[in-house]
Amino acid sequence: MDKELMKKVAGQEAVKYIKDGMTVGLGTGSTVKYLLDALGERVAKEGLRIIGVPTSNRSAKRARDLGIDVKSIDDVDHIDLTIDGADQIDENFQGIKGGGVAHLREKIVAINSDRNIWIVDATKMAKNLGSFPLPLEVTPYGSTHLFKRLDDMGYHPTFRTNAKGGHVLTHADNYIIDLNLGYIEHPHELETILNNMTGIVEHGLFLDVVDMVIVGYEDHSETFDAKRK
Repeated sequence: MDKELMKKVAGQEAVKYIKDGMTVGLGTGSTVKYLLDALGERVAKEGLRIIGVPTSNRSAKRARDLGIDVKSIDDVDHIDLTIDGADQIDENFQGIKGGGVAHLREKIVAINSDRNIWIVDATKMAKNLGSFPLPLEVTPYGSTHLFKRLDDMGYHPTFRTNAKGGHVLTHADNYIIDLNLGYIEHPHELETILNNMTGIVEHGLFLDVVDMVIVGYEDHSETFDAKRK
């Protein structure tokens, strides 16, 4: 399978949902890159006017380079639509995000959006969550004690490190701990546990968030209505 082609297909399909005058949350990741490229092309060729609210410095720079007007979330009064990727989506359209270290900003933008679309290649779809590690953004202060608690709970934590062996840092200079769970039987119960643990700034469970999922294949895309009943 050509994953890059599948990502491109998903990104190009999603750009169709962006209309002139919208304020749009711009996600982070390799699939969103193709969305931004397609969006930049519409801005150049059609004169499309939007305000982009990026969820990472990488997306902000890419958007500016493509001629897209960029603002911080605190400088807009609403977000019409956010389009973002996901690291894993289960059959109930619950998701894990944070492989790109931006899930705190991504969640802030998502919960302040009228509508959310996720774009993924077909390999990101799964029956259950958990085979992709669950990222936690944690405060450096007390992180070793938090790590021990997570380990004692059987969550198999690992600090995310860079090529030099140092801690990977988030936009807020926090650390990332990945939980290697394998299988998450009850995502909402786990969400409650993590929400109540001091030292965890934000986790990568995105539950009951998305309205539409666009899945890219090599030669077509499929769109799923993920709205909660």
